[in-house]
Amino acid sequence: MSKTIVVLEGDQTGQELLEESLRVMDSAVTGIDLKFERFDLSLENRRSTQNAVVIESAEAMVASGLGLKAATITPEIKGDVGSPNAILREKVDGTVIVRTGRRIPGVIPVAGVNAPISVIRMAVGDAYGAKEWREGEGDSEVAYRTERITRSHCKAVAEYSFLHAKKTGSKVFGGPKFTVSAVYEGMLKEEMDDAAKRYPEVRYEPQLIDATYALLMNNPGDAMVIPALNRDGDCLSDLVLQMFGSIAGSESLLIGFDASWNPRVVMAEAPHGTAPSLFGKNLANPMAMILAAASLFSYMEGSAPMVGRAISESVFEAVYEGIRTADLQGHATTTEFTDEVIKRVKTKLAVWPSLK
Repeated sequence: MSKTIVVLEGDQTGQELLEESLRVMDSAVTGIDLKFERFDLSLENRRSTQNAVVIESAEAMVASGLGLKAATITPEIKGDVGSPNAILREKVDGTVIVRTGRRIPGVIPVAGVNAPISVIRMAVGDAYGAKEWREGEGDSEVAYRTERITRSHCKAVAEYSFLHAKKTGSKVFGGPKFTVSAVYEGMLKEEMDDAAKRYPEVRYEPQLIDATYALLMNNPGDAMVIPALNRDGDCLSDLVLQMFGSIAGSESLLIGFDASWNPRVVMAEAPHGTAPSLFGKNLANPMAMILAAASLFSYMEGSAPMVGRAISESVFEAVYEGIRTADLQGHATTTEFTDEVIKRVKTKLAVWPSLK
């Protein structure tokens, strides 16, 4: 029986890299029978459908449980269709966004970091979607913004952070600026403290968000999981990924849970944008999109998780052996890198059964 993956098409290099990841997911490579249900989320189609296509794709993901999204353009014009991400997160009840910085073989990281760092970001609320307005004129003009978070989303971020730390042998580190904002940001800190009591086996080192940034540069040896509010997590995850040498070295996962904290909907994507300067040149790095595709296999049954591992290992082995795109000081084109990954995946999946 085939598994359905909802494919959310995008713009510019976002779409080009999506097609590369789908080449790796092909059944001729993986041996897994997958059905791809595609939705065109390009800026042109989002405008022509007034975002109806975004809602349709979200409904399909709820039914399927798995989605793979390309990077899309967010127009800067006020009153335009905006980014599809907020709609997708709301419609699939996405609760956390998970991005993990990890060593890229042969790439020198910043500050000597070695162990993985996962940022568990609140997926909704906070500064995103806040009500904003201005009053007054001239130098007396004042800008206001009202933000909101919910107890349930704070609990989800805290709970999944400790679950992820337990699974990966990491410590839970960091947190919000609860000393300055005891009512608003303190809600997440309260849930972190409660989760720490439920997971006494997990090492817990709460820090203010500013101290978290500073200490990241002086804490290279420990694997860490950092729970964060939406805005903090957005900034923090970009920094963490770049500390490991490239934002292309990680997938980004939007996860919605059932009542027992099992993933109910998982949407994987690259953490980077559409790179318009590279569009049509066959030079963009497909690593993140291929890793995003690989991550989806871990949420399937049977031999699929093994396939996901084969894909991820093949990506990093190729980089280690010097097959790299220009952003990692290599000479491989986009398609050449993908071809190398496909060759290695096929080899692993042919050999591994013999080794049991």
